[in-house]
Amino acid sequence: MNFTISKNAFYHGLSNVAKAIVVNSPLPQLSGIKIDVLENQIVLTASDSDLSIEHRLYLSDPNTKLNITEIGSVVIDARYLNDIVRKLEDDVIHVELIDGALVKIFDNLADFRINGMKASQYPKIDFSEPELSFTMKSEVLSNAINQTLFATSDRETRPVLTGVNFNYKAEDKKLVVIATDSYRLAHKTLSLENVDKDFNITIPRKALNELLRMIENHEEINISLDEKKIQFQFDHLLIQSRLLDGLFPETKRLIPTQFVTEIKTQMKQLVRAIDRASFIKSEGVSTVKFDIISDEIVITNTSQEMGSFKESISIDEFKGEPLKISFSSRFMIEALRSLNTLDVQIKFAGDMRPFLIINPNDESIIQLVLPVRSYD
Repeated sequence: MNFTISKNAFYHGLSNVAKAIVVNSPLPQLSGIKIDVLENQIVLTASDSDLSIEHRLYLSDPNTKLNITEIGSVVIDARYLNDIVRKLEDDVIHVELIDGALVKIFDNLADFRINGMKASQYPKIDFSEPELSFTMKSEVLSNAINQTLFATSDRETRPVLTGVNFNYKAEDKKLVVIATDSYRLAHKTLSLENVDKDFNITIPRKALNELLRMIENHEEINISLDEKKIQFQFDHLLIQSRLLDGLFPETKRLIPTQFVTEIKTQMKQLVRAIDRASFIKSEGVSTVKFDIISDEIVITNTSQEMGSFKESISIDEFKGEPLKISFSSRFMIEALRSLNTLDVQIKFAGDMRPFLIINPNDESIIQLVLPVRSYD
């Protein structure tokens, strides 16, 4: 194995695939990045068994400044490899396998020699493309993920809730994207025209988080999936994730359809007021209370440990009955910020019933939050 390559292109590829690696992997090989040098490209691979990322650097791409002298493969610990490449100063660097798994990485100033691992010891990853394949605009996909991902559970007691559910019905060409941790729900509906087969899958939070970090400037993403895995392909990158096992709960029945109180107010003033109220915590948790009357919301928060907070904000529209309700300030702020709107509509089904947070100009997204019982 012997090649020269653009430092920036190489480091970019290494940084992308390294996102799949977990610290202290039980398999030493999975703490490393596999480098496969072929005749016309270099393939970088990293995995934690559940999430695998592959980045290809092509000889035909002038930005890589790639020159391959000898093919071969090796695995190098990601912590060392990324730091070495980052610290080298020349625009073009040289990588050479010189003895067994000993790798020389150098430029005109510095010379590193680092012990790698034989590529034959690296677990075999099946990157074969699943049969069901379609494309989505990256902006549409990233918006759907951003508007739902925060509502996933961080508890492993119900693993299926640690991911986002994608449920597609070919008959009506609708993709429903849902996340819930049992205390809140994020529900996004998309039109998807180019798929003729139903699917119902749950994608782990980590895979979607890493995908979000890499898709910002890409027009379209190719998506392939089956019952076990999903692949996202774009810009010489392939991100593959296993799917979560288990049946995602039926959430449609949780969304109320009748309401006792409805309000409309300015998003910015509401978020700022709740954020100020969230400063008051009891045992590390901030529970905020709304006292809604015809023309204003009185926002309060009280803690025996810290003190109290009170602020009133105006309501632009009011319908129904006065209402008092308490809820998690964090859940409320995250739901509000996901809507990307100037005005927000909130519909309450009762003081101890789930309430809906809605963008009046975008019916495709619904945020639901469960209230908290208050004793003051």
